[in-house]
Amino acid sequence: MKHWYIYILECSDSSFYTGITTDLKERIKRHNSGDGAKYTRTRRPVRLIYAKKVDTKSEAKRKEIAIKSLSRENKEKLIRQGGFPRL
Repeated sequence: MKHWYIYILECSDSSFYTGITTDLKERIKRHNSGDGAKYTRTRRPVRLIYAKKVDTKSEAKRKEIAIKSLSRENKEKLIRQGGFPRL
């Protein structure tokens, strides 16, 4: 079974980027190479500060949308409460 991850990156300008992937290690590598999302290309390097594993892409998308709608303060609370898997 393929798992999905919702992740939050901290960019070099201290902004947050939220996305989903099935391969965290590879996705972060792509963000840092400039081959990731348009948003992160000019804000490198990025670092993983939060990730959560979910079972389906639809669940990942729902949670991604929910996180993106949070205020920065609430994103920071989520990050403090969560953790991320070792890469």
